[in-house]
Amino acid sequence: MTGSPTPGDFRLGNEILSFRFVATLSERRGDAVVERIATPERLRAWLAVNELGSADMPLPSDALLRDARELREAIHRAGTAIAADGVPDPADEDLLNRWTARHRARLVLTGGRARWRLPDTDPARAALAVVAVDAVTTLGTHHGSHGDGVIKRCEQRTCGGLFLDTSRGRRRRWCSMATCGNKVKKANIKAARDGAAAGHGDRMS
Repeated sequence: MTGSPTPGDFRLGNEILSFRFVATLSERRGDAVVERIATPERLRAWLAVNELGSADMPLPSDALLRDARELREAIHRAGTAIAADGVPDPADEDLLNRWTARHRARLVLTGGRARWRLPDTDPARAALAVVAVDAVTTLGTHHGSHGDGVIKRCEQRTCGGLFLDTSRGRRRRWCSMATCGNKVKKANIKAARDGAAAGHGDRMS
């Protein structure tokens, strides 16, 4: 995918910024994993559509792209551990903590909205530090009985993404109703139709 970033290029339905970043690797448990930040251009585009910079900010380096993917996978592993009532691996915690130590962005009020203002030097790295801070805040305040939501792993068969369940009764099952929830709904309808057709065939024989 090339050109100006558009929301349709990425999965943006997750309410949690760091979990949206995790979703830049989709279909984690499927046969065809989808890498949505395959190039530095795509990483810059993701940051731009999430209001962490602009489409014309300096292009991230290949090294930073590798670092970004490492950060993403550390967030996913840590969140998956917490979703299973465990604790993150110390190595993943250390990586996240090293990223938060690089936090140099400032939160400013512009036009009545809170936005991140990035430094002129290495803005993409500063933007990724914002993602890391969001991850640490989310993972650290919604662990076990803490916080007003529960971290879960998406139950859609091929997904494996993370989400924060704040629903009444904590019964939410999918990271996004528009994507994974819709896939499950369509699969259930197809299964019901196939079952009905098979039953009709049995009666005709």
